[in-house]
Amino acid sequence: MRLIAHRGFADEAPENTLAALEHAASSGADVMELDVRRCASGEVVVHHDETVDRVTDGSGRVADLTRQELAGLDVLGSGEGVPTLANVLESVPDSLALNVECKEVGVAAEVAEMLAAHDGDAMVSSFERDALAEARDAAPSVPTAFLTDSLRNQPVATAVEFDCDYVHPHYFLPLLSKLVPRAHDAGIEVNVWTVRSPSIVRLLGLRGVDGIVSDRSDVL
Repeated sequence: MRLIAHRGFADEAPENTLAALEHAASSGADVMELDVRRCASGEVVVHHDETVDRVTDGSGRVADLTRQELAGLDVLGSGEGVPTLANVLESVPDSLALNVECKEVGVAAEVAEMLAAHDGDAMVSSFERDALAEARDAAPSVPTAFLTDSLRNQPVATAVEFDCDYVHPHYFLPLLSKLVPRAHDAGIEVNVWTVRSPSIVRLLGLRGVDGIVSDRSDVL
């Protein structure tokens, strides 16, 4: 199974920062998962929440803050600011693939185009179907992944409908259903989130899961 560093192994590094990127690469991750939004000055920035309050020394909505203001914040006392996606693409080593989760509709087309121009392996993922459609229309060569936490969202059927290469369910879904064999029958790989327990990882391995998203580097 591939090991995907959730926000750069968020239990071990300041999430969604360049320091987390470096940590993910040096800790054996195959992929780093990161989250993106658009900021007030128009750039695509790497941040999970709608606001900066939880993980920085600032406050306010990402959409109301400029790239410069976000870069000047301190993420989780690390001295690291909020980077742009362009910063990450300039810094990521060849050995590390990227899973870029679009947290909002309207940013995916630009993200997909940036990843298409990037030399390394990368994919666009999202819970938002419209974002997946945007990414596919903008850059068909960039792999996409449908994120879901519910079987009611018909994970495999939706991934097929939007021509996704991956489906990213919450880890309990493959344990409760035949999601993995159905996805594999459709030519779609399955990466699950977010797993911290090695025993759960072993169960998921028996189910045939292709990848594990984790906040920790020691689960495999």
